[in-house]
Amino acid sequence: MTGHPEPWPDPWPLWRLALRTPRLELRPDDDAGLLELVDEAHRGVHPPAEMPFCHPWTDAPPAELGANTLRHYWEIRSRLGPDDWTINFLARLDGRVIGTQGLTGRDFARIRQVSTGSWIGSRHQGRGLGTEMRAAVLMFAFDQLGATVARSSAFADNPRSLGVSRRLGYVDDGTTTDLRRGVPATQVRLRLAAQGFRRPSWPLDVTGLAAVRSTLGVAAGVDRPGCGVR
Repeated sequence: MTGHPEPWPDPWPLWRLALRTPRLELRPDDDAGLLELVDEAHRGVHPPAEMPFCHPWTDAPPAELGANTLRHYWEIRSRLGPDDWTINFLARLDGRVIGTQGLTGRDFARIRQVSTGSWIGSRHQGRGLGTEMRAAVLMFAFDQLGATVARSSAFADNPRSLGVSRRLGYVDDGTTTDLRRGVPATQVRLRLAAQGFRRPSWPLDVTGLAAVRSTLGVAAGVDRPGCGVR
């Protein structure tokens, strides 16, 4: 025993990652933040008559909604590895969690494609925050991880989600039919090539990037002007 701490590697470098936009800070989910996310879910995500999700998780009774939400994000976090990963960023406005922005890569080192999914509490909608947090993870994916294509989807009767995608440059990429609350519904697929991304006027500030690249199976980034990296 030398009395000096061993130089063990950081077991979860994602804790250090942060994306900052003019109004938001996005960090990979942690347990304290997930409790805030549960609180936002209880306050409402969409009108009861609507369902923007394939899996109607918001239909769960209040006694089950919180535990279901925690289990869902814990399971995704536990599976994260270089060949198949999803980062669920918690989006904070003025220090409080308002929703989540997911970024997924499967076989990313070879395919260089990502997909996204998100939600924010109803009381924060209509202020452009959904567009801002999607733009943040797209800048991160394209500029720091070297993604070439991003994909998304939304039900045809979800104009807000489709509007976010189209404002950022996504183009329609066909449709699928999925069951929603037991009824067939049309899902619009969307595709965004890196060169078609309609970038916001603001720069993205990124911290804690270096160790995250290896965690996600990415050897090097493609740093571009407009993205501050620390």
